[in-house]
Amino acid sequence: MLENKLTKKVLNILLGNGADFSEVFVQKRAFNNLRLEDSKIENSTSGYELGCGLRLWIGDSTFYAFVDSLEEDKLINAAKVLSSALDGSSSLKVLDLTGVKSSYRTRIKKSPASIYSDKKRDILKLIDKNSRNYSSKIIQVTSILSDVEEEIFIANSYGSFSSEKAVKTFLAVNAVARRGNNATSGYKSIAGTSGYEIFDLKSPGILAENASKIAVNMLDAINAPTGEIPVVIGPAFGGVIFHEACGHGLEADAVMKDASVFKGMIGKKIAGKAVSAVDDSTIKYHWGSYKFDGEGFPSSKTVLIKDGILESYIYDLRTSRKMKGKQTGNGRRQSFRHIPIPRMSNTYIDNGSEDPESIIRSVNKGIYAKEFAGGQVDPATGDFVFGISEGYLIEGGRLGLPIKGATLIGNGLEILKKIEAVGNNLDFAPGFCGKNGQSISNEVGQPTIKVSKITVGGIKDQDAE
Repeated sequence: MLENKLTKKVLNILLGNGADFSEVFVQKRAFNNLRLEDSKIENSTSGYELGCGLRLWIGDSTFYAFVDSLEEDKLINAAKVLSSALDGSSSLKVLDLTGVKSSYRTRIKKSPASIYSDKKRDILKLIDKNSRNYSSKIIQVTSILSDVEEEIFIANSYGSFSSEKAVKTFLAVNAVARRGNNATSGYKSIAGTSGYEIFDLKSPGILAENASKIAVNMLDAINAPTGEIPVVIGPAFGGVIFHEACGHGLEADAVMKDASVFKGMIGKKIAGKAVSAVDDSTIKYHWGSYKFDGEGFPSSKTVLIKDGILESYIYDLRTSRKMKGKQTGNGRRQSFRHIPIPRMSNTYIDNGSEDPESIIRSVNKGIYAKEFAGGQVDPATGDFVFGISEGYLIEGGRLGLPIKGATLIGNGLEILKKIEAVGNNLDFAPGFCGKNGQSISNEVGQPTIKVSKITVGGIKDQDAE
């Protein structure tokens, strides 16, 4: 995307006034978004972006600039302006650039550019039809379809460069059901680092029906019990609690800022022996996967917790060097307009050995939390509050009536210690994670797990006595 000669010239200009490190990040991106509501397309947008981010650092200070162009004079001028923030000199110079290798390979069969807009609209119309046909109680359906094709080139003053072409496709549906004055909703999504072949494996029509099923089922929900009770958390999106309450605390920038309860705990027992957790950006076609991170380092599988022992933090280049940790390839950024920071990719609690049904049978009285919607987390302490969007009573080892108004209140570190059983049905759910003003794609995941006790908040009534 940039000629070798120009790339080296820009890197050396950035180094010229005493910088310890310089970097060029080039991104070309084409995107499409469709939104359907009330059985018609409400919004349709397409766009194209091209630009370059320039970074240098000296000591503990980072300087960053970006240009919405790849024209040589504009890049040179931006590099000179950024370098002028320093007033020293440097003997460092980039003489050559060597390509970084990665074992991550994928094949795109149906690129977004090859799919006509009418076909994309048909997908959303199918979702609307299947959602409404599921039940006459469905009164509203909203669906979103988006796709991105991008090309990225990264080079730095250590003499390395990387390039990657990536495709991402995302589909989500939210269905609303009503009975009298009672309205409930159900949400489901499909996403991956793949083209439209993703819908050959996961049907949009079935996705719509599953969202509607949740919405209709929750019309019969009763008020949730309250107090400290056993909670079984379902697979896939149940992993959002680990992601939010623990994962962000494992990102190395939080550890460096003394904003993590996990600081100084490498090698220490932080969870039960049944608990192992992983961040893995190498899982093919998953929503949080990539060939190279936002700094040009190969994707990797990082074991965070092994048999209850904390083994690693999540690093970008800067934090791995300052903390002398193994580079994990987690320096991620939203676009060329943003600096890379340590971010999760596909982060999950790994499979255990328990049968999910036996886990539910082991609970005499508790709740089953299947899906979540909204919550608050303090990454510095791990304290969290999460709302349950789909949950059920467990009575006598069996799933009972759906519940409403339930929230889980606890602390991530404490919850890890209270996990008594881990199932063998690992699954994932896609989403978007926000941090420091940047939003990126990632996945959460876990099998069914049992937590001995979590404080459940809700509307206390005679059903909870």
